[in-house]
Amino acid sequence: MKAIKSYAAQSADKPLAPYQLDRREPLADDVEIKILYCGVCHSDIHTARNEWGGTMYPIVPGHEIVGTVTRVGEKVTRFQVGDTVGVGCFVDSCGHCYNCKDDQEQYCENGHSQTYNSLLQDKKTITYGGYSSHIVVTEKFVLSISDKLPLEKVAPLLCAGITTYSPLKYWNVKAGDKLAVVGLGGLGHMAVKLASSMGAEVTVLSRSHSKQKDATSLGAHHFEITTDKDTMHKLANNFDFIIDTVSAKHDYNDYLPLLRTNGVMIVVGVPPEPSTVQAFHLIGGRRSLVGSLVGGIKETQEMLDYCAEHGITSDVEMISIDQVNEAYERTLAGDVHYRFVIDMATLT
Repeated sequence: MKAIKSYAAQSADKPLAPYQLDRREPLADDVEIKILYCGVCHSDIHTARNEWGGTMYPIVPGHEIVGTVTRVGEKVTRFQVGDTVGVGCFVDSCGHCYNCKDDQEQYCENGHSQTYNSLLQDKKTITYGGYSSHIVVTEKFVLSISDKLPLEKVAPLLCAGITTYSPLKYWNVKAGDKLAVVGLGGLGHMAVKLASSMGAEVTVLSRSHSKQKDATSLGAHHFEITTDKDTMHKLANNFDFIIDTVSAKHDYNDYLPLLRTNGVMIVVGVPPEPSTVQAFHLIGGRRSLVGSLVGGIKETQEMLDYCAEHGITSDVEMISIDQVNEAYERTLAGDVHYRFVIDMATLT
């Protein structure tokens, strides 16, 4: 075992603080990574504060990881010391169920191993995430990162990027489609960038005008205010797709009528409370309300390569590790454009 530095929450009501963590020595198929940057995801906050239940303390969050390979096991063939690599939302899966064999490890039928607050496939070893100096990950779940893009801006692609890329690809969003994005935060700003790069006509739906200029600069073609009843009436039966990125409590019924017949509303944000859906909003237009998780490893690599080719990164605000608790509060207040990224060199 190797003792490393990290930041952890000891309970739901305690701020994150320095914590010494033991990492395993690299096994034959392992890659050891020195973490350079780690994004701050809204799910880090939900989990650290046990808002979804099931948090195992102490918890070291972080699943948007970019770093440099420092050691490799003897059976590793895809990476060598010095390579720039990434780690996303999960670090292992059973490997033999239907979904794993279909490159959909995120839907592993036996439970994938998330990067933090989860169990490895031995079902007893707890995982700890990227708010740390190093991480050790099985080679199959390590991703290649292009040096064409600024690495700190690449880190959030490992969650926010793939969370929005995966449904866009699955539902074949393409040129000519009309797509709305609900919420212009960490997920929403990536949905705008990716959907517009694929040729869709993108509309941002927001509660206020404060982000209209940003929406346009990110690639949105239109910006509409959802608190205006006349606007919402005008937008009825207008969109082929809606991507709902909001993690706060809100009403899906406000948006379903905006879909055309056969339209699809894709939920990628996770509000803390269950939502009630009026059946007629679905039945009346043969509309679909669906959800999507992150992509599998193969699709995540495809997304990273696509972003490198098209020059797409996240808009980030850099912080030091000792600012992470403040960053949590600012994230909850919507005061970030659009993802906090921790410079892990500040972990001393």
